[in-house]
Amino acid sequence: MAEQAANFIDRLRARFADATATVAAPRGEATLEVAAADWHATCLALRDEFGFEQAVDVCGVDYLGYGSDEWDTSDVSSGGFSRGVEGKAMGRFAWGEFPSAEEGELGVQPMDVPQKRFAVVLHLLSYRHNRRLRVRCFAPDDGLPVVASVTDIWAGANWFERETFDLYGIIFEGHPDLRRILTDYGFVGHPFRKDFPLIGNVEVRYDAEKKRVVYEPVTSVEPRVGVPRVIRDDARYQTAAGESAAREGSPK
Repeated sequence: MAEQAANFIDRLRARFADATATVAAPRGEATLEVAAADWHATCLALRDEFGFEQAVDVCGVDYLGYGSDEWDTSDVSSGGFSRGVEGKAMGRFAWGEFPSAEEGELGVQPMDVPQKRFAVVLHLLSYRHNRRLRVRCFAPDDGLPVVASVTDIWAGANWFERETFDLYGIIFEGHPDLRRILTDYGFVGHPFRKDFPLIGNVEVRYDAEKKRVVYEPVTSVEPRVGVPRVIRDDARYQTAAGESAAREGSPK
């Protein structure tokens, strides 16, 4: 499998000289990173020349704050580590607050701003060659991220691209019907962006006097704290095994 992956990567590098092809060992997962200007042409070649008949998935990635660590899980007590988290980093801010590259008056912690923030990731499958490939490109403009649509290459990418547009605000040029697919028609913003508050921007309630549903700034929900999963060392089994060995070795 490793040799097959290596040969495949060599073919990708020879065909796409301006792209970056890598393979993650030992699983043999191949990734091809291309420029946004070459996105559509590369995808077309991957279908016609490399036999990738199906686009399994298209998704977006927001690299704002990527690599930043706001959690210290090395010193965890029985009371939990989440109680000690301070500040308002990614997603943990209220209505009217926003993150920035510098500490603001609203107390929102600054986040690392990468040179390239928004990426589109495409997962391809070749039934003919029993092979998978991950293809990624970064949008050249963070203010208005635009990437070419691949719906004319793989029709199944249609709803995936709509979902990416809805959640990340990435525009797919050439898409036949680019509109929201998960949020409602009046939704403001893109909820999977790192600068979007976890509590949302508006809340919905029924106004008895107006006899209709109204949208208002969020006031009834406190900013949420996302708690990561931490695997702690559990010595119970080692302790039980040691006690059992000690009992077996003790004189009767």
